[in-house]
Amino acid sequence: MGDWEGRLMATLDDVRRQFRNPPADGRPMMRWWWFGPSVERGEIERQLRAMAAAGLGGVEVAFVYPMGPVTAEFGSAALLADLGYAARTARQLGLRFDLTLGSGWSYGGGHIGAEHAARGLGWDRREIGAAELQVPVVEAWPGDEIVAAFVGEGAAPAAYEELVVDGGVIHVPPGKGPREVLIATSRLTGQNVKRAAAGAEGPVLDHYSVGAAEKHIAAVAEPFLRAAGPELVGSVFCDSVEVYGADWTPELLKEFTARRGYSLQPRLWELLVDAPGAQQVRIDFQRTLAELYEENFVAVFQRWAAGHGVPFRIQSYGEPGATVSSYRSADLFEGEGWGWTRVPETRWAASAAAAYGRQVVSAEVWTWVHSPSFRATPLDLQAEAHEHFLSGVNQLIGHGWPYSPASAGWIFYAAGALDDRNPWWPVAGELFGALHRVSWLLQQGTPVRDVKVYVPASDVYAEARGSVNLYRAARDRIGVEVPRQIRESGLDFDLVDDDAVEVLQPGGLVVVPEGAIVPERTRAWLAQCEVVSDLAGRLPDGLAPDVGVVRRRLDDGDVYFLANTGNEVRSFRFEVADAFERWDAATGETRVVGSSVTLQPYESVVLVPTAGEVGAEPEVGLVAGQGVEVVGRVDGPWLVDFGAGPEPVALPHRWEDSRPAYSGSAAYLTEVELPAAAQVFLDFGDGEPVERAEYLPENSFQALLLPPVGVAAEVWVNDVRCGSVWAPPYRVEVTDAVRAGKNAVRVVVHNTRANALAADQELAAVVEAVTAEYGNRFELQDIEHAADHLASGLLSPPVVLRGDPR
Repeated sequence: MGDWEGRLMATLDDVRRQFRNPPADGRPMMRWWWFGPSVERGEIERQLRAMAAAGLGGVEVAFVYPMGPVTAEFGSAALLADLGYAARTARQLGLRFDLTLGSGWSYGGGHIGAEHAARGLGWDRREIGAAELQVPVVEAWPGDEIVAAFVGEGAAPAAYEELVVDGGVIHVPPGKGPREVLIATSRLTGQNVKRAAAGAEGPVLDHYSVGAAEKHIAAVAEPFLRAAGPELVGSVFCDSVEVYGADWTPELLKEFTARRGYSLQPRLWELLVDAPGAQQVRIDFQRTLAELYEENFVAVFQRWAAGHGVPFRIQSYGEPGATVSSYRSADLFEGEGWGWTRVPETRWAASAAAAYGRQVVSAEVWTWVHSPSFRATPLDLQAEAHEHFLSGVNQLIGHGWPYSPASAGWIFYAAGALDDRNPWWPVAGELFGALHRVSWLLQQGTPVRDVKVYVPASDVYAEARGSVNLYRAARDRIGVEVPRQIRESGLDFDLVDDDAVEVLQPGGLVVVPEGAIVPERTRAWLAQCEVVSDLAGRLPDGLAPDVGVVRRRLDDGDVYFLANTGNEVRSFRFEVADAFERWDAATGETRVVGSSVTLQPYESVVLVPTAGEVGAEPEVGLVAGQGVEVVGRVDGPWLVDFGAGPEPVALPHRWEDSRPAYSGSAAYLTEVELPAAAQVFLDFGDGEPVERAEYLPENSFQALLLPPVGVAAEVWVNDVRCGSVWAPPYRVEVTDAVRAGKNAVRVVVHNTRANALAADQELAAVVEAVTAEYGNRFELQDIEHAADHLASGLLSPPVVLRGDPR
């Protein structure tokens, strides 16, 4: 199964030799949602076998809300026994088996009491007169604890004095006129675990508390890891940190004094009110919270996991305000989110990996992809994966595979349903094989990123009035222009924060936002760099619109991954060298080409500079006169067979016109005269650009291309399978199967399961029933749009090409 670290290949020869059939490292994995919990061992084994057969590398088990009758509650002996069975079966099949240390997100559950639950600092603000007051401390909600109280003179005080609180009473001395009282109270946030399985309900734990982390380890992590078997687990996992409004912990005042060198309590009011010095108090406060999160949550779980010989993997961003450098206390770094010209969470994780020497960066990929469930096509999956690769990721963990009994139609509420119920699954192996090659390749060597972008954490902290999502706030301060300019120029960047300067060598170009508050240690580091606030005139010209580049450095040369992220053909010169080895991720084949590059929509390529001789075939063009002869269009007559026998059909043929609820496959049959030639291809056309579906949320990826086959096809000539088409170029070489004269052509088209989902009359009843039984734990997203803009079938007759169009 391999290890995710320590696999640096030394030379280009090593990488070239293994590219066609790389080691298992880098195979895409799947988050495997166990609903309920309601699992059955025969179905567990069947699904694991289906994953292995499709070329997936493993699973990450996640326990979520019920979709049917619960057979074994979370934490029960029966569930733990099934977990162990799944881990052993995965090992037998050569699959990696990762384990989420909890249910839903964030960590917590019924074992978390008030002393270990997430807390926030609440403020009560009231104007009073000059009279002396004795104010009883009232516990508005169970668990409320007064921290401090203050009084300031005037209607809008410029400063406040701390009040005496004892015996359950706030003592307010007499004043001279109108005044304002501030009362700071530590309150339970009340947040419960989201999307929890039955038996996993309860409060989210305090992510600043060692005791809370240890409580969760004892109640959940330890029994679950032992049940699976530490020797069988690839890593234990923490999903994105989403503990909202949590900016307090019982030990905070003591920790603040120890770390910052002064007492916070008399100045606590400065977290709320502007005053001279208040910005620094807020900076120190948020910095303390970030340190406590890293030391008392991330590091605690890492040490525990290391004690069992298992790596700890985490998505370290969100709330609490995790810094880029907070990843360093974990073993494996993961992000999520696409957008290669922006600053997605994947860039947060990739930058931490570059700073702290981690070879592999994983991503939760395909979250919300082409919503709703089952709408996603292989093209959607490939195109979004390219966005992640361009953002520094080199290990994909799909979101995801819903465990569902064969008789049910269970799906996750907001994600792709990427399992063998998809009619296009016969081409899944080719999709995952291509992504595996790229992932593995990008795990070799080290990244080359020419620019650093400073994370202005102190600016975020200085303005904070409570809990902070540092990733989002820093992303917004950095803005969209700087990342876009860097990436569109063909260069790449890392984020650097105030802790990373301790381990990074100074030098090179660093972008610091204008007017940023920079700590003294970081200023000293930046003094040895070229610091700018904008990039005007400092970047090279880009390659072409929508084309991104990743550069990896090996011992004896560089490897470049290029991807077209748009829906138009892009041609350009890649002037790094005069000649390149061009490595094809879809096939593993390599050949020598010149510096002229053409990328079809959503196509990628690997280029390696070489001194080799460029071959004779042209790089550009699919038309006669450029090395390719168009023999003719295959007009039929065509037959189509949906399983009940062939019947005549005219192309283009769209299933929704006559079979709107059909999800499955159909074979298109014809005979065609084909020439005897060195190379013969069937080309199905280019596809047509489309507009983004108007209902999609911003984070839902959609490839904006209507393909000529809806949505994937396998091509057979004379009963020989020649290949498949599911992404541009929609072209299959049939040379080895062709004989001069008449040839039998069979094109087996597979669509998505969205057609059947749109017509499903049972799913709504299932959701209604589990909601009535277990409460409203989820809402299925965008199901009413399942049938929007569907186009299944053979939507364009193929064309016969003679010659090499590549």
